[in-house]
Amino acid sequence: MTLLIPTGKAGLTLACFTYVREVLKIRIAYGTMLLYAPAPISRILLIRIIRCSTAVENRSMLRLSPYCAKKSANESLWGREKYVLHTDQQCDLREIRSGVREKSRAMAVPPNYADLGKSARDVFNKGYGFGLVKLELKTKSSSGVEFTSSGSSNADTGKAIGNLETKYKLKEAGITFTQKWNTDNTLGTEVAIEDKLAKGLKLALDTTFVPNTGKKSAKLKTSYKRDYANLGVDVDLDLAGPTIYGWGVLGYQGWLAGYQMAFDTAKSKLAQNNFALGYTAGDFQLHTNVNDGTEFGGSIYQKVNKDVETSVSLAWSAGSNNTRFGIGAKYQLDSNTTLSAKVNNASLIGVGYTQSLRPGVKLTLSALINGKNFSSGGHKVGLGFELEA
Repeated sequence: MTLLIPTGKAGLTLACFTYVREVLKIRIAYGTMLLYAPAPISRILLIRIIRCSTAVENRSMLRLSPYCAKKSANESLWGREKYVLHTDQQCDLREIRSGVREKSRAMAVPPNYADLGKSARDVFNKGYGFGLVKLELKTKSSSGVEFTSSGSSNADTGKAIGNLETKYKLKEAGITFTQKWNTDNTLGTEVAIEDKLAKGLKLALDTTFVPNTGKKSAKLKTSYKRDYANLGVDVDLDLAGPTIYGWGVLGYQGWLAGYQMAFDTAKSKLAQNNFALGYTAGDFQLHTNVNDGTEFGGSIYQKVNKDVETSVSLAWSAGSNNTRFGIGAKYQLDSNTTLSAKVNNASLIGVGYTQSLRPGVKLTLSALINGKNFSSGGHKVGLGFELEA
């Protein structure tokens, strides 16, 4: 039975969850719900989870405020903070419960190795397209087939490239078909099945074919994710000697540790040997990595508030004095406008402007300025246009 609680203008206290040892549980008492959360979890992260989990039409009307009553001894012992959830309109508590539990399970699963430090990289990479004119179109047919087509032209080389991708999902069977084509005349096909053979297990076969040369390749991909662990193994199906790629990430209470390797069976040696360590605390992320024992890197991501994100990256190589350092920031001017800026120790200054002209239509302008040789030219500009229907 769905429980609906109407609220008046005063904003009735609606709900409360209990987050105990990283598992959200619902407790309803006297028409209210109280939220217990580990102290490191930020209020911003909690309200995002709630808003993504409810059927409320205007999610901005959901508010989270501290619960001011005196804590019991047990609450202090567990180091938890108590919050009260308010809303100014009708809300389905069952929707909140199922959605929040689903989100909490997703949060317990660490990211894959390639996504470690992704938030910091996105601040530096998204919203820029120096020296490119790019157009991207995303559509979806009535039968559920998704189409993504994109084209770009490089202002320096004059080379234009295009890509076309189609994706179709059989949700009941857990199977996804993906086909890709690009202007280099490379055809790619991937068939993946997820969460059917076992919960959290994904199997995929990725093949490529170049008609001009007759070259073929295939890769078998496997990944398995569950609470506190995300593992994967990919194998090149090469008769001359397959290369085995493996990675794993373990996470506990915000700490993340990852390892990535590639083993060349033809040469019987490691072709890749990478380590990573990180920490995530809602609006703060720290990531460090060592690649092959010679390349060192690190990044810090901070969400200052709901409108401002900042990132710092640092990288250097063993036996070299060349250290690479960069600072980036993104500012959400309003719901439709985003400003981005970054600078590195080579005095390269990047700025970006993203504007949503209307739902499904996005314009991106960017520029790269050489601060060391400002008067000599060589600066780059970029234009991007995205359509989604």
